[in-house]
Amino acid sequence: MAGEQMKPVASLLLVLNFCMYVIVLGIGGWAMNRAIDHGFEIGPDFNLPAHFSPIYFPMGNAATGFFVTFALLAGVVGAASTISGLTHIRSWTVGSLPAAAMAATIAWTLTVLAMGFAWKEIEFQVRNAKLRTMEAFLIILSVTQLLYIAAVHGVKKPT
Repeated sequence: MAGEQMKPVASLLLVLNFCMYVIVLGIGGWAMNRAIDHGFEIGPDFNLPAHFSPIYFPMGNAATGFFVTFALLAGVVGAASTISGLTHIRSWTVGSLPAAAMAATIAWTLTVLAMGFAWKEIEFQVRNAKLRTMEAFLIILSVTQLLYIAAVHGVKKPT
């Protein structure tokens, strides 16, 4: 399949990925807010706890901080990559392909990195339902974003 046949597939994947990235951002924002509000509290003499970590999250496990941080990065870059993807789908030319493909590839790379931390968090087994939801979305996104990258390359070169 090439040319115009891949345009609806790419459009569907673009919308699906955007919605999933927004959900990841919402859950990740909640987790970050909760970590800031309920993290370590430093007393008036400013002594840090013995095992202080700047990426401490009161829910989840040791991988949660890294997972949420990279999930937020992947979500922001993934949602932003839809702008160049939307421009490419509107024009569907070889000229708009490099920007859309590169933005999608960077977003996919960060998504795969966050997915790696999701697998680590799954291995530790102590997490709440919202974090499990974000793990599932990132695992699914790593596949759908790769499919989107393949679909946007369906542009025919001018003859």
